[in-house]
This record gives sequence, structure tokens and C-alpha cells, in this order.
Amino acid sequence: MPSFPGSAHWVDLVPEIARRQRVRAAVAATVGTSIEWYDFFLYNTAAALVFPALFFRHEDLLSGLLIGFTTQFVGFVARPVGAFIFGHFGDRIGRKATLIATLLLMGLSTAAIGLLPASIVTGLTAGLLLSVLRILQGIGVGGEWGGSVLLSMEWGSNERRGLNASWPQVGVPVGLILGNGVMLLFSALSGSGFWVWGWRVPFLLGLALVAVGLYIRLGILETPPFTRLLEQRRVATRPLVEAITRYPVEIVLSALVRTSEQAPFYLYTSFLLSYATGRLSYSRNFMLLSVMVAAGLSLFTVPVAGYLSDRYGRKLLYAIGAVGSALFAFPYFLLLGSGVAALAMLAVIVSLITHDLQYGPQASLIAESFTGRLRYSGASLGYHLASIISGGPAPLIAAALLAASGTSTGIAVYLIVCSLVTLVALALLPNRQGMDHALEYDEADVRAEPDLPSAWWPRPGRPRVLSGGHRSQPPG
Repeated sequence: MPSFPGSAHWVDLVPEIARRQRVRAAVAATVGTSIEWYDFFLYNTAAALVFPALFFRHEDLLSGLLIGFTTQFVGFVARPVGAFIFGHFGDRIGRKATLIATLLLMGLSTAAIGLLPASIVTGLTAGLLLSVLRILQGIGVGGEWGGSVLLSMEWGSNERRGLNASWPQVGVPVGLILGNGVMLLFSALSGSGFWVWGWRVPFLLGLALVAVGLYIRLGILETPPFTRLLEQRRVATRPLVEAITRYPVEIVLSALVRTSEQAPFYLYTSFLLSYATGRLSYSRNFMLLSVMVAAGLSLFTVPVAGYLSDRYGRKLLYAIGAVGSALFAFPYFLLLGSGVAALAMLAVIVSLITHDLQYGPQASLIAESFTGRLRYSGASLGYHLASIISGGPAPLIAAALLAASGTSTGIAVYLIVCSLVTLVALALLPNRQGMDHALEYDEADVRAEPDLPSAWWPRPGRPRVLSGGHRSQPPG
């Protein structure tokens, strides 16, 4: 653990403890996000494959899907609310305590979904209850991401910030594998009883996973940067308000830069499950298995992308992923519509690779845009605003485009537009990869940083770290 200027915290003086805490922090962040995303993605899968037939069985297929995805969308709207609430507390009382609260909220609301009586609750009543529970899920996820990323990133070094911050991102493929895997398992085990009890078990298992996550998180220490803020009495009084007034551009661009990552992801892992099983006649289990295989590959591609962003720059890796997503939009639907199972699985796998090239460096790209005492609020708000403009509307937009044209052409064009939005936002987002995240950014020096020649698209090679807002001198 490097000892930064002005630090007096004891972990800087005991390297062995710092090393152990770095590992624990990365594990706690990854396990916690895995559980939270398991809960969140489980709902996505159920919204595509279970809820339309179970709770909205009196509607036609497309209407049932639209209702199911509308209840899913309210969870996305709730995520910025969670960012508001938990971002404030994360910057006021600390990362660790806030993350324990988010985990409990997510787990309890997920278990409650599994207890809904499908024989009694249907139609409007089902939509309202699912919406309330989905809102609670969304609030939990809204507070989870920022804290997990900061927990892992702030315990690590500047030189490996991209890799360290990418570990919580691995929670997405883990959660996707667990959510689809458990649903697939109980679909097979329950047989005809799936619609009675089989679909409920994955939701109720969330309680056991929460217990595991709490046990791990209770054993970690607060991050050194936040501890120093406490010691120096520099904790922001109103971090959310201060983040919005000081970093409005960064918050908006952080949301827009996620467009080509988030919108395609929720199309590929949620909407297209129903599209492939309903329109293209692939089996439910085959599509779940395809998503699981792709998510298994993401366990490696996400941290590798984070590592490469430390070597060659966040923006370069991110731009490659965004361009790849646009180029693959039409081939994706051609492969999926071929009717050949192997080609359909290939389409699902490649689609997540272009996502991972963006998702790996994304956590550090967004988090390092904000100074430490406002980082939880600013990063969480920017990250989750994308849920309203990208992730949440994506399945609804795709369903509407499909209903209007009857073909996938409109959806492919929509994906290309998403990539264009991301590339513009990426070019405008200030590059602070070279700043020391353990120190408070000097406002004047940070604002001047984008004017430096290497600030927009860093040249290959490990970026130099700026300490206290000043550029480090080249070696030798």
C-alpha cells in the first residue's frame, strides 16, 4: 500500500495489514455486487420468461411482455434514487456501513417477490406489487455499485486502478450466471411444477446469499482515503449537492458514456430471451444456457479489459468496445435469426465481449472523475442516471420497434445510435486517469488537465500518476 503525502493512518505504516485488506476489500466488493446483481438479473429473466404467463396471463404475448418490462423499468428509475440516498451516506458515514444497508435492502425485497401468490395476484394488482418490490431492488442497486467500486479501488494503488475497480464489475457476469443458472436448474428440477413453486426458489435463495455477503463485508475496514477525510475533518456536509454543483458535466457525461454498454446489455440478456423463444422458437433453456456461457467468458474479459485500461488508457479500450457494439448490431440479428443453435450462441457470446471492453474500464473511468469526498455521490449518480436514459427504456423501445415493424432492423439501428452517443460523450468526458485518487483534487489543476495533449486519448504505455494536481516528471 503506498503511503501518500499527508497520510497518518496506521494502515500506511503496516504493509502486511494493508495487503490483507486489499484482498478482502476486492473479495467483499465482488461477492457483494454478485449477490446484488443476482437479485436484479433474476427479475430481468423472470420478467421475460415467467411474469407475462404467470401474472399477466389474460393478456396477449406482446402486451404481457410490455407490462412485464414496464415493472422492470421502474427498478431502473429507482436506481438514481438509491444513488441519491446512499451516495449521501457513503460520503458522510463511510463506504462500509452503507454497503451493508444496500445488501439487506436488496435481499429482503427479492425474497418478497418469491412469496407473491400468483393464483390471487394478477393483472393490475400484480403490476403494482411487482413495481413496489422492483423499486426497492432498484434503490438497493443504486447504492451498491458506487460503494463496491470505491471499496476495491480506494484500497488499491493508482497504477492498478482500472484492474482494482473492475473486480466489482465481475459481479455482473457472476450474478447473471447465478440468476440464469438457478432459474435453469429449478426449471429442470420442478418440471410441470415450475409455474407453482419452481420459479419461487431462486428468489427465496437471495436470503441465504445475503447472509454470506454480510459475513464477508463485516470483516473489512473502511478505505484509507475516507479514513483520512474523517481524521482531517474534511467530510462534505452536503456531498450530493456539492457533487452536482461542482461536477455537473461529469455526472451527465458519465451517464451518456454508458449508452452503448447498458442499452445493448439489457437487450441481449433480457428482451432477446423473449424474442428468441417467442419469435424464433429457441427453447427457454437453450437461451438461458447461451447467456450463461457468455457470462462465463465475461469473468475473464471484464478484469482483462480493466487491466488493459491501466496500460493503454480507459478511453481507448472503451472506444474499441463502443465501435465493436455498433459493427456487430446487424450481424447479431443475422446470426440469431439463422435458426442454427451454434450461430445463435456465438451471437450471444460476441455481444457480451463488446460490452465487457466497455464495462471493465468503466468503473475507474467514472469514479476517478470525482474527488474523494464527493466520489460516492458523483460516481453513483452519473452511473445510475444511465438506467433512466439507457438500460431501463431499452427493452421497451425494442418491443415497440418490433411491434411497429415486425423485424429486427429498427432494433439494430437503435444499437448503432447508442454507440454514437457513447463515442461523443467519451470524447467530451475529462480524462483524470493520471490523478492520485487518494488525495483531494485541486480544482484549478484538475480543470486544466483536459487541455493537456495526452488527456483525451492517452498514448500506449502505463499512464503517469499526478500527485496533488501536478504532473509527475518523466524518469531519468
